[in-house]
Amino acid sequence: MSDDVSAEGPSAAPPPQGAQAAKAIGRRDQIGAGFRFASWVVPPIYSMFSYRDYHGGENLNQPGGLVVASNHISWADPLAIARFLWDNNRVARFLVKDSVARAPVLGTIVNSAKQIPVERGTSRAGLAAVEAVKAVKAGETVLVYPEGTITKDPNLWPMEGRSGAVRIAVESGAPLVPMAIWGPQEILAPYSGKPNLFPRKKISAIAGPPLDIDYLRTGTPTQEQYREAANNLMDEITRLLEILRKEPRPERS
Repeated sequence: MSDDVSAEGPSAAPPPQGAQAAKAIGRRDQIGAGFRFASWVVPPIYSMFSYRDYHGGENLNQPGGLVVASNHISWADPLAIARFLWDNNRVARFLVKDSVARAPVLGTIVNSAKQIPVERGTSRAGLAAVEAVKAVKAGETVLVYPEGTITKDPNLWPMEGRSGAVRIAVESGAPLVPMAIWGPQEILAPYSGKPNLFPRKKISAIAGPPLDIDYLRTGTPTQEQYREAANNLMDEITRLLEILRKEPRPERS
């Protein structure tokens, strides 16, 4: 599989930064103030403690909006995934916990970057999906963690996923691209707040071909069909993660 940005090879194209990055996106109205600021500040800092091993960027080169679904292994994931998508000319909008969006400092950054808060366990939880569908229809990229949280698997393999990413893709009519990430857990261990920045860590990411969900776009899909599609999505994310880890997932007991 071809690399879009190699680990550190001489042929690697430097990622867009600052004004160049904002121009590369094409639609400045899709970039919140927080994201615009981060496009100037984050890449050079991020490169101090990590290097990139990216694959499958051609699968992100889809017309219009996009739903991307990824595994979740660390609180450092969002930065790594946002960088991967950014380097492939995609501005990520994440579904984030409402508590994060309401935090004094972090919440200001999250909201100015146009992230989508999810009020879990309330009657307003569904509003996040509505906002996500609206964003994708407007040509934006929405990132969903189907697992809903950092994996609790002791070996960091994906858990069972929910059907939210599939539903957003079906309702918006956009492609659903599975991806996998590996490496952020070396910077910030799962459920840990203590970073390990040096030596530099390799951050590997891979995007796969869009999942075939056309059969859900005709008629009224059943809950069983959504569940089947969600399982297929997690199987594909796991397959991509196996490629990055260079090992098969052990058989479930």
